[in-house]
Amino acid sequence: MIFHFLQKQGALSIVSVKGICRKFETENMAMRTVDLRSDSVTKPTEAMKAAMAAAEVDDDVLGTDPTAFRLESEVARMLGKEAGLFVPSTTMSNLVSVLVHCDIRGSEVILGDSSHIHISENGGISTIGGVHPRPVKNNEDGTMDINSIEAAIRDPKGELVYPTTRLICLESPHGNTGGRCLPVEYIDRVGELAKKHGLKLHIDGARIFNASVALGVPVDRLVQAADSVSACLSKGLGAPVGSVIVGSKTFIAKARILRKTLGGGMRQVGFICAAALVALQENLGKLEHDHKNAKFLAEGLNQIKGLRVNVASVETNIIVFDIVKGSEITAEKLSEHLAEHGVFVMPRGPYRMRIVLHHQISSSDVQYTLSRFQQVFSGLQEENGN
Repeated sequence: MIFHFLQKQGALSIVSVKGICRKFETENMAMRTVDLRSDSVTKPTEAMKAAMAAAEVDDDVLGTDPTAFRLESEVARMLGKEAGLFVPSTTMSNLVSVLVHCDIRGSEVILGDSSHIHISENGGISTIGGVHPRPVKNNEDGTMDINSIEAAIRDPKGELVYPTTRLICLESPHGNTGGRCLPVEYIDRVGELAKKHGLKLHIDGARIFNASVALGVPVDRLVQAADSVSACLSKGLGAPVGSVIVGSKTFIAKARILRKTLGGGMRQVGFICAAALVALQENLGKLEHDHKNAKFLAEGLNQIKGLRVNVASVETNIIVFDIVKGSEITAEKLSEHLAEHGVFVMPRGPYRMRIVLHHQISSSDVQYTLSRFQQVFSGLQEENGN
């Protein structure tokens, strides 16, 4: 319960903890908004707005926008690759990357069965690129078994009837398993496997900086084995728009052409890139705090009767948790109750929910969220006479 966690913060007794909780709720009677649907819901900071207003811009499609070039070069440097390319979204960055690596229609990509590319990107690799997905089961920690990956690689002798395997895709942190981070040793092993079979490795790194912070591994070392990486700037880092693809100069030159084909050439894009540069400067250092807030919130939710959270699995800023069946409330109804008090969460099934922390969620917001959850489930218990 929230009482327990307020105790941990320094209260001396259950009586004083209850008093603190009542005082907290009284002081927060006015409607507040705590948006936990995603880390993509952040608002531009004043520093970002100032940078956007003052940004030096030119035509990026012609390759002459200086601010876009600065951002692309900086992200490429940080991730240890030769060059970068700004695109509007990580969905586009993944699509472009897959299409560059699989430039012959009928190519096949090996990827996780619950990966974002396979589940949540509108089937773009097959719809637009004629690329065949070869899903391998994701484990609870977001990995795929190495032996299963190797078994999924097509024998070139069967090219008359089979698609040709050309690419392996990993995702870290892995969103659909609750933000789990792939260890650098695992990524290295998959990279070695790809090279053994003459394949390329792409990493969907929508929250790759979160993974770096959570694992304590420099981000360039974490993605060293990858031929390409997509790094989102509008999630944990809090920029308004965009993702950067990084890879070799040859890879990025091909990616630039595909970006134009897909409608991602945005001319004077430097004003958006200026905000992303601020995000890199200001918000990287806040990711650890987001992770701590997520862990604290997960521990608090797990203390509420009617909820079940695997606290040990909360490694970054994402919490996926379940409503215990028999609690007489669904994820949809719970989200509606919470929204009435300004707390917005994401149902992920009839009894499953997701919460994502970000730099604009304070410790006070976390405590308020816990109090709202507690109120809902305390009400259910009273209704049932418990």
